[in-house]
Amino acid sequence: MATVEHCLYCFESLAAHLAGRKSLALEDIEKLYAEFCEADNTPTGQDGQTESDTGGSKMGAIKKRIPALSRLAKTSSSSSGPSSPSSGSSLSLATDTPDTSMSSLETETERAAPLTESPLFVTWNTVSARSGNTNLRGCIGTFEAQELEEGLSSYAITSAIHDMRFDPISKRELPTLEVAVTLLTDFEDCDDAMDWEFGTHGLRISFTDRGRRYGATYLPDVASEQGWTKEETLVSLMRKAGWVGKKDKWQDVDLKVVRYQGRRNTCNTLSTSNGGIGSNLKERHR
Repeated sequence: MATVEHCLYCFESLAAHLAGRKSLALEDIEKLYAEFCEADNTPTGQDGQTESDTGGSKMGAIKKRIPALSRLAKTSSSSSGPSSPSSGSSLSLATDTPDTSMSSLETETERAAPLTESPLFVTWNTVSARSGNTNLRGCIGTFEAQELEEGLSSYAITSAIHDMRFDPISKRELPTLEVAVTLLTDFEDCDDAMDWEFGTHGLRISFTDRGRRYGATYLPDVASEQGWTKEETLVSLMRKAGWVGKKDKWQDVDLKVVRYQGRRNTCNTLSTSNGGIGSNLKERHR
């Protein structure tokens, strides 16, 4: 499944690109994040001071290596909702949501063998420090399996800079951003256009109409998030592909529908007006 480290690596890749510097490698992020968590869990004595004099300095050094961690107020692999703002800075982390995750079904073998490649999507949102509301800022991915280090870096930048629906993300926007990494799994041909489940399946459609070929996708949470019916979802997806036919004629089009699932992780950096951070865990994909 997608991990916190994958999200941090997307932030690092984008920040490095915008700053014109070389990004840390995914392996470096994974190592530093493990060290950060270890330092963060340093036990405290009765006087409230850490038993290790090196814990704080070690965390500070790691934060400098991974800029997104400089906003870390709380790290939690089980956060499922908003928490109150902190007086520190933050990176809020959310694990896979139940409606798009298969993590509970993973075998011991799958957990023991880290994923090295996968089809993937990277989604950027801006998060309002005042309301916690999110707005889509870019989302691009691929259905071809990618080596994770190269794929995450490439699509973190591509979705931030080259999504033609939006202006390129700027360096000044970094503190307001949320990233979601979705690793795609379990691709299946649908028996018909309605052969899929809300919140479980993403959809990839393809069709030909009047000699023109069309195709588009929605990630697993879009339909349920928007409150659409299955018919509304399919028509919206056809519109997204560029189809301009009459809405009540959509069933006359021979749709090929592939369903898939997504294993996702989300994190954001959200500065509040008083310098604190809220760990708002909005999750939106397009």
